[in-house]
Amino acid sequence: MNLLQLIGRSEALFEHDIARHDRLLSEMVSSSRFLVIGGAGSIGQAVTREIFKRKPKVLHVVDISENNMVELVRDVRSTLGYIDGDFSTFAIDCGAPHFDALMKWSGGYDYVLNLSALKHVRSEKDPFTLMRMVDVNVLNTNKTIDLAKEYGAHKYFCVSTDKAASPINLYGATKLLSDKLFVAANNTVGKQATRYAVVRYGNVVGSRGSVVPLFQKLVADGVTELPITDPRMTRFWITLQEGVDFVLRAFERMYGGELFVPKIPSARITDLAEALGPGLPQRMIGIRPGEKLHEMMISRDDSLHTLEFQDHYVITPSIRFVEGSDFASNGRGEQGSPVTEGFKYVSDSNPQFLSVEEIRALSEQKA
Repeated sequence: MNLLQLIGRSEALFEHDIARHDRLLSEMVSSSRFLVIGGAGSIGQAVTREIFKRKPKVLHVVDISENNMVELVRDVRSTLGYIDGDFSTFAIDCGAPHFDALMKWSGGYDYVLNLSALKHVRSEKDPFTLMRMVDVNVLNTNKTIDLAKEYGAHKYFCVSTDKAASPINLYGATKLLSDKLFVAANNTVGKQATRYAVVRYGNVVGSRGSVVPLFQKLVADGVTELPITDPRMTRFWITLQEGVDFVLRAFERMYGGELFVPKIPSARITDLAEALGPGLPQRMIGIRPGEKLHEMMISRDDSLHTLEFQDHYVITPSIRFVEGSDFASNGRGEQGSPVTEGFKYVSDSNPQFLSVEEIRALSEQKA
């Protein structure tokens, strides 16, 4: 079943916008050197493919999973072929000396994307994984921030998560720290051109952390009921492709210090289960430790610094020590306006809400 059908859309959110600006985007990519950190995960692989399609001068991918990197290269070569530029993968840890050696050997990159993270909340069961989560999500991230500046990167983007807004688990707390480090890094560059920004979005449909593959597998296996954590639970929904498109567009929009949040619809977990397994009973199993009932991407406290654009929000930096541009007019000339004080962007109060009937209607229409 098509993922867009599952979340009640007939086309990707940013498809037309990407098409309109694809020539400029392709020109930028084809003349640039890219480093993708954490490129073997679900989102990382999708980002790598989109950059590869536009024939960059250099595309280097770093990830600690050697097996996933082999699969990535095999997939790219078999479906997209080859490019004249340098496409290479490196199964190394950003915290190790090998990463420093890579940066020195490469001479640096024009654009860096960081999609690496230890993210599974169940990892909090043991203190050793907790310590590594701090290493990977905070300390290693800070190291890459410094190296990007040292080697003259033009722009450095990090992909964050809704868990970083008002975190209730260590994963969310470490990603909040990472977000703050990226924003603050713009105040340390001095006369250098390196700029840092963050993209934050919610549940990525079909990724390894999404419930959709689980429900699909259970239905295919012929289960008689689907497990539901809580019937009140809601989630933001964005596809892998939409997430990648939003990141690429943010490169053009950013000045430095922004946190970009896309406008995306919400869905109730019960409606999604009904769409995937029509008529199947739903068994309540309870919310797991560290899990939220609803996703939040912008808190009330952030409303004082948040701008609303046509298809996204921008949380602007609250403290700036360097001269900055007017964030109300972004790098593409799009105009934004301040949200009302006390505004929050939470999945249960999202104005864009999908019903099970909408999901079913689209599924039947495209069946």
